[in-house]
Amino acid sequence: MGSQRILVGVSGGIAAYKVCEVVSAMAQAEAEVRVILTQSAQAFVSELTFSTLARQPAYTDADFWTARPRPLHIELGEWADVCLLAPLTANTLGKLAVGQADNLLTNTILASTCPVLLAPAMNTDMWQQAAVQRSWQQLQLDSRYHAIGPGAGRLACDRVGPGRMAEPSEMLTFLTSLSYTGGQRDLAGKQLLISTGGTREPIDPVRFIGNPATGRMGIALAQAARHRGAQVTLVHGPLEAELLQQLGGICAIAAPTAAAMAQAMLGHQPQADWVIMAAAVADVRPARVAATKLPKSELPSDLPLEPVPDIVAALATARQPQQLIVGFAAQTGEIVPPAKAKLIRKGLDAIVANPVDRPSSGFGSNQTQAVLIDRAGRQRISPPGSKLELAHRLYDFLRDLA
Repeated sequence: MGSQRILVGVSGGIAAYKVCEVVSAMAQAEAEVRVILTQSAQAFVSELTFSTLARQPAYTDADFWTARPRPLHIELGEWADVCLLAPLTANTLGKLAVGQADNLLTNTILASTCPVLLAPAMNTDMWQQAAVQRSWQQLQLDSRYHAIGPGAGRLACDRVGPGRMAEPSEMLTFLTSLSYTGGQRDLAGKQLLISTGGTREPIDPVRFIGNPATGRMGIALAQAARHRGAQVTLVHGPLEAELLQQLGGICAIAAPTAAAMAQAMLGHQPQADWVIMAAAVADVRPARVAATKLPKSELPSDLPLEPVPDIVAALATARQPQQLIVGFAAQTGEIVPPAKAKLIRKGLDAIVANPVDRPSSGFGSNQTQAVLIDRAGRQRISPPGSKLELAHRLYDFLRDLA
């Protein structure tokens, strides 16, 4: 996120305290961050707090009316690469929907041309009012505006329902995508089917054969695709709760075993334009599964195994004319030759060869690197970076193939 110029607009809601974490994280990632607070926002978090976290001045309406060489709202609007409005209250939402500008924040948004991420937060009854929903739908007709949330949960008023602002981690991920794409929705109209995570092949009800895959790569693929306008179905193995919380707007289907994953992937394949098999599916499974927990003394010293059907090969065999089938090859040592062989052997359109034996590039890491290879043998290096960056680079690569 470094070198990006991000403008954060804070309206008056209790969720403003969460925005402190967002601003702090962006500043620590070496982005330039400036904050505008509405008058009511200052009742929840102070100007001093945000200026300290951002390492930059924070602005209020008092600054709006101060004499300057150039109008402040024009200067800030031209400066920003991306804007975040969080929390977006019903008041600020209504103003923007009709083009009203009566404070520094709304004037600055109207004076800018960059993408704007909207993170609404309000009481459930307020959110569900017909007037608020009309404003929400009206604003999203403008391609500049991108929506995140709101989610459902317990609100500050103790009501349980929709209206909860997106979590800081979700906003940071979306802002990273907008910084990469400039807000372009170049995957709009596409249906993506993605698998992720490891599978667990049971020995008995409490024991299984598994692997250390966390599903982070597939989640990054799903998020990046959604941020670029695609409809996404994510078939996943067991995931940590914190990762499941990052799937807003994504159709998620749990598939803990290879058999369940094969059924889900093949069942949803006909509707997909791009099919990406990022899951770490088991190669073998126990030949027999005990119906009840085996006592330790009865565990077999030699565990009979059988091969697991090859899901990505089956997907390639069943491909539709418009589909791209993409695989992943997690490798140690030399990564390209075995990945190219896998691509040819399984009839794929492209493959992502990534090392799992290099620092900050293995299972569970938020960082990775890869070589992208297509069926014609063309290669593109994705240098070390976040898994979200790799996801975007893969979509750029696939877009050139399609």
